Amino acid sequence: MGSSPSTPASTFPEVIAIAPRQSLIFGLVLAALSALPFFVSHYPQQGDFASHLARYHVMLDAGRSADLARHYLFEWRLGGNLGIDLLIAMLAPVLGLERAAWLLSAMIPTLTGLGIVAVEWTLRRRIGIGAVLAMATIWSPALSMGFANFCLALAMALFGLAAWIRLTGKRWRWAAMLVWGGLTWLCHLAGWGVLGLLVAGYQWSHKKSLQSLLAGWPLALPLVPIVLGNGGGSGIASYGTPLLNYKVGIWIEALRDRVFMLDFLALLLLIAAIGLAVRHRRIDPRLGWAGLALTLLTLLVPRHLAGGDYADLRLIAAALMIGVLAIDWAAPRWLLLGVSSLFLARLAATTLAWQAESQQLDARLGVLDALPRGAIVAAAVAGDEGQWARNPFEHAPSYAVLRRDALVNSHFVQDGIHMLKLRAAQTGFADPSQRVRLNPGERPDLAAFAPAQQAEYLWYLGEAEPAGLPAGAVIVARVPGSLLLRLDRTGKQH
Repeated sequence: MGSSPSTPASTFPEVIAIAPRQSLIFGLVLAALSALPFFVSHYPQQGDFASHLARYHVMLDAGRSADLARHYLFEWRLGGNLGIDLLIAMLAPVLGLERAAWLLSAMIPTLTGLGIVAVEWTLRRRIGIGAVLAMATIWSPALSMGFANFCLALAMALFGLAAWIRLTGKRWRWAAMLVWGGLTWLCHLAGWGVLGLLVAGYQWSHKKSLQSLLAGWPLALPLVPIVLGNGGGSGIASYGTPLLNYKVGIWIEALRDRVFMLDFLALLLLIAAIGLAVRHRRIDPRLGWAGLALTLLTLLVPRHLAGGDYADLRLIAAALMIGVLAIDWAAPRWLLLGVSSLFLARLAATTLAWQAESQQLDARLGVLDALPRGAIVAAAVAGDEGQWARNPFEHAPSYAVLRRDALVNSHFVQDGIHMLKLRAAQTGFADPSQRVRLNPGERPDLAAFAPAQQAEYLWYLGEAEPAGLPAGAVIVARVPGSLLLRLDRTGKQH
């Protein structure tokens, strides 16, 4: 796995590197900048954000609203997917729900960047090329899609590794890591798994033995609820099909965000940087083994695991992050600035997209003023299958819960997995029933839209004008890209 930092057998050119504390300040600035998209948008444009907000809204209401109580049930359940939910329960009564959710979500990219800095500084006492390249992976598909609990747990895994290293030789390290491992698992099961791999890889690099791996036993406490109950989640594990095409596809989408050429180029550059570092023996084995293990897991782990989707995709960006973070090469100021352009370019593309999309969503939510409180809404969100950027509005209909205490079909409510449950709708009135997949140039035909058979209103979100609407539907509100219709309930079954 390459040479250790103390014996760099390398043909890389020796450079006069930036002063350590200057590099640290530079790393901290990049970490702070990573939250920039949140500061230009009132509505965070993470795909799942609105549905998470709706769940929090029902959770905090606790049955006080008659409409919410008629539509929803919320049941707390111990498990490895509770991070933001628990923090919202503490902060929302003080800050308000949307402000608390915005703040916690905005903290995640910055915490991830600070975690990268913490690992690099703890290992090498400076910020080099590896850490700056790792910043380019912060805005991963997992963060863009709004996998908030996993992304928070990933940041905690980075800090956990830094703490493990920092506390070497301390007699009480086991107690501190026992707590930290439990908290990381409580945030998200997969993030806890990443922490375990990081510590195992670090230990393996020092002494390749079972005894060395077992030194990470304090992190194993969450195995107790996993073995005894449902602490690891539930659901049937399944791979994407066809398997080879699927795995190649998710690697191509490893850094998928807003601009194909930029995201794909970033992937190629990071892989090239890792390959170059391996060739010149500039991979630090203390991180390199974990990076290799994570890469292998992206190939072995199924898409659906423990009730979560894209279990393998979310690990790819983590593998790339650790892989480039393992690059042990200091650099002069000009080179660090040059390398940071990859992170800054991706950040700029995301920031500009969020600003425009937030303004569009603000206008489209205007139709909710015409929606009666407690209404049952069938949402239809049209998305162009030919676009690289994912549709940021796929879960926007969940704002009807926050604004009007409505029942809508865009929630995550799978039995045995999610804490939010539906009372008043038939099977199938949930994600992904709101998604309408379109080919380029196609118009959606909503005349026989299945969720509308259970609803009082139909809310359409999309650029293309619908080719057909349910019989008897009456338009009650309309703005560009957003159409609200009252449905004819005659003869419908509920």
